[in-house]
Amino acid sequence: MTSTPADGGPVVPSATATVALRPLPLSASRLTGGFWARRVAANRAAIPLGHERLVTAGNIGNLRIAAGEETGDALGGTFRDSDVYKWLEAVAWEHARSPDGGLPAELTRTVAAAQCADGYLNSGIQVRGEERYARLWMSHEHYCAGHLFQAAVAAARATGETGLLEVAVRFADHLAETFGPGRRGELDGHPVVEMGLVELYRQTGARRYLDLARHFVDARGHGNATKPGFDPSHYADPAHYADRVPVREAVAPEGHAVRAVYFAAGATDVAIETGDADLLAAVRRQYEALRRQKQHVTGAVGSRWDGEAFGDAHELPPDRAYAETCAAIGTLQWAWRLLLATGDAGYADQVELLLYNAVLPGVSLDGADYFYVNTLHRRTGARADVQRSPAHGRRPWFNCACCPPNVMRTLASLPAYLATGTDNGLQVHLYAPSTLRTGDLTVDVETDYPWDGRVTVSVREAPSRDVELALRVPEWADGATVDGRPVAAGGYARLRRMFQAGDRVVLELPMPARLLVADERLDATRGCVAAARGPLVYAIEQPDQPAGVTLEDLRIDPVAPLRPEHRPDLLDGVTVLRATGAVAAGPAGAPYRPYGGPAAPTRPVPITLIPYYAWANRGPHAMRVWIPTP
Repeated sequence: MTSTPADGGPVVPSATATVALRPLPLSASRLTGGFWARRVAANRAAIPLGHERLVTAGNIGNLRIAAGEETGDALGGTFRDSDVYKWLEAVAWEHARSPDGGLPAELTRTVAAAQCADGYLNSGIQVRGEERYARLWMSHEHYCAGHLFQAAVAAARATGETGLLEVAVRFADHLAETFGPGRRGELDGHPVVEMGLVELYRQTGARRYLDLARHFVDARGHGNATKPGFDPSHYADPAHYADRVPVREAVAPEGHAVRAVYFAAGATDVAIETGDADLLAAVRRQYEALRRQKQHVTGAVGSRWDGEAFGDAHELPPDRAYAETCAAIGTLQWAWRLLLATGDAGYADQVELLLYNAVLPGVSLDGADYFYVNTLHRRTGARADVQRSPAHGRRPWFNCACCPPNVMRTLASLPAYLATGTDNGLQVHLYAPSTLRTGDLTVDVETDYPWDGRVTVSVREAPSRDVELALRVPEWADGATVDGRPVAAGGYARLRRMFQAGDRVVLELPMPARLLVADERLDATRGCVAAARGPLVYAIEQPDQPAGVTLEDLRIDPVAPLRPEHRPDLLDGVTVLRATGAVAAGPAGAPYRPYGGPAAPTRPVPITLIPYYAWANRGPHAMRVWIPTP
């Protein structure tokens, strides 16, 4: 079954939603070149590899067995269907940009055939003959449903094909008949169904899906998702499931980072669609706590390997940072929804920070290999132990492969994050060569961002009335100008007038390299600095340093200027930073010395820094973001 594509992106608030900004239609936001176009093209080229790896790992095989197309035993955990759905979502967004026949019809038919008559669908549970929802704290049955709903909505919006949407509607109807007030009260241990249900409501108009999402949001925090009984591990901790404190009372995200940010993004969706100002205020309060106390300098979240969890406030060790790629993507989804809800430029700053420095590091420059964990410091000689350890370097796939298809769908939908439109005009949030349209206003954006801060916006078409063009001025861009006039950093430069075809607006964002120092409460980074330029966080990596220098022995001079130098021959073209530093003679004979005793002698050396996102593309070398000072 097919229909006309709805031309909407991943998040499309309903006509009655309480939002300040509205996403542009898919056809109205198009990359035309530059940095992000290259990254999106690499992602597109890697999507067929994703299918091959889903087949090899058994994810697609599980669905085929459940559909009666093959025989055998199900492989892996009951979360594995979700990876297939995220991959299908990526395919849908790619189709919207460059039509190529739509979704793989065979795989869509397999998913439909695997579905039970009453709408239930989870291939692992079905093939193994396990009881439905018997272990919902860990079975991911609703989690898989949420990703199915998102993929189905993407397919309908991007391709007009509704076969997957029909599967999603049957499953959502089953959930609405099974869970909620007066029905089963358990919650899935891993949120995401909330976002999926709200988007399904937006697509179909069926209020029962929004009502169920609201129930799931308000029921969490009361022990309804937590593993019952005694367990000495994090699996018995309600915080692991974002289930310790009700969302309206929580002051900061805690526990499993991906679960927490997915849940908060879903709660934001519910607040937007129901006009619940108190709920919106609660999730805004929690995001502010995340930004101030629980976010790495790269924008990544997650401090503990144990439980893949947030730590305490200011617990942000660079060497043990978990910083899961999926957590960065979930935080991006949350920030985007808060931007739509409020129009606050601070959330757009977060979207940019996350995309460049927390999501993009999770994938290689060729788009084919991935990090699950994004460390901020790989030590010299680090031993690669568990499969997801970043000491291996990026890997083609994982036994728990949530991150690779999540990256695929995020980069495939990236143009949706460039700008928004209202009746009053256009708001540009991310800078890339692109064509953007809202109503009768169409503009072309030309820039070499993130390497250069000059952004030229040329009007192609304009209505015969006053409209507003709003250009985000990042919080780091002190001294920015629009057409030569100063504009304040940390907001939007707003130009309201009757534009004409051929008009040009030039935004100049100063991009001197800068050093950052952490709050003293971040114990692990005392005595260190991090470098940034424009939207990019930088790191030192072993291949760029003088021969014979061990990375851990380097010290950076915080007074000497950082000198940018563009290197088109390096790492697909990057601007490096040249710094002045010193190298210690080597490790002391003992790890400690008397206070006030002489430090190890040093000698001066040049230091080269690269954008953090590009590290480990020449092998799994030593790297660090936080660099000691003398």
